[in-house]
Amino acid sequence: MISFDLTEHDKKVLDAIREESLIARKYARHFDENEEEFPPDQLPEAKDRPGFYSLLGGRDVDDSGMNVLGMLITAAQTWGDYSVRLRRPAGGLGNSALRAAGSPEQQQKWGHLTLAMAITEPGCGSDPSRVKTTATKDGDHYVLNGEKIFVTTGCRADGVVAWATVDANAGRAGIKSFLVEKGTPGFTVVRKEKKLGIRADDTAAYVFENCRVPRANLLGGDETVAKEGSGGFRGVMKTFNMTRPAVAAIGLGISQAALDFTREQLELAGIAIRYGASTASQNALAQKFLELEAMQEAAMLTVMRAAWLADRQESNNLESSIAKAKGGQAVRLVTQGCIEILGPLGVSREHLLEKWFRDVRITDIYEGTGQIQNLIIARTILGYSRNELR
Repeated sequence: MISFDLTEHDKKVLDAIREESLIARKYARHFDENEEEFPPDQLPEAKDRPGFYSLLGGRDVDDSGMNVLGMLITAAQTWGDYSVRLRRPAGGLGNSALRAAGSPEQQQKWGHLTLAMAITEPGCGSDPSRVKTTATKDGDHYVLNGEKIFVTTGCRADGVVAWATVDANAGRAGIKSFLVEKGTPGFTVVRKEKKLGIRADDTAAYVFENCRVPRANLLGGDETVAKEGSGGFRGVMKTFNMTRPAVAAIGLGISQAALDFTREQLELAGIAIRYGASTASQNALAQKFLELEAMQEAAMLTVMRAAWLADRQESNNLESSIAKAKGGQAVRLVTQGCIEILGPLGVSREHLLEKWFRDVRITDIYEGTGQIQNLIIARTILGYSRNELR
């Protein structure tokens, strides 16, 4: 039986995270409008509060329900702000890839670094099998050439897990991932990207020009190229089975903030939200708000289910895509709906709602767009191959 009941301890953890989120929110507008600045790794107020693991009270990451709690913590953090944290944790998406596919030796050598993951290219977005960056074997090294854009945590990271093809004719089977540390000759951070939303979050563009990396830096160490696409590509793709629900949780934390703000404004205007009342007896704005809340809750349940399966060490590939597709759509509609309810108040820069509307847009795009997730869902349910259903 599925149960998302939280212990009293876990509720206290989430309450503490929410309190910290309100502190971080005070800085949200400043860093949104001054995107050339990086939010500090630790805000001044952090020194007076216990650290994250102190809040968990020593709860082990392998404890039952930790993935579910992790999704709730993620949403609680972004309820304050997407980019600003009381403390910015170490690590990036590349660290998830390292844990999913790296050899024990690689995890020991690279695990203490913050690693970004570089997939997207000017001509390659949601279909990573179309990566054009090349990795050519040269003795005991691979030589990387290509360009990567929209690399999350790309400026702050110590290194990157870069996707490249060792055999362009092999398609996905030829895609491998390479660990590349900042400072390696031929590896250049060319710019920080300017974006619609999450402006304070550092997103970079990289260029690899005759960048030589040791063969030992091939993630997982598997140099084979198999027609079935085994090895590196599939190994690293497992990363997304937990990060896709997490991306949805990020957006849902923001959209929950939008709902809470909208509820407050409706109450100030004397409009009561009457749960359980008939549609006919409900104020039109209140009814619209209830519809948005239902959409929010349904999306959050898909995230929780994907995490619950992971806690049980069961496959969640389908459920991860469902969470990402549903969450990405819901957060757009919820924040837009809140703006429609509040009118001019919703787009005023005196409040953060318009910022939240801009920030959530990315959650339907990166780590596989909603359209790509719908394809994955359809192929899985209907049993179609990639070539049969495009």
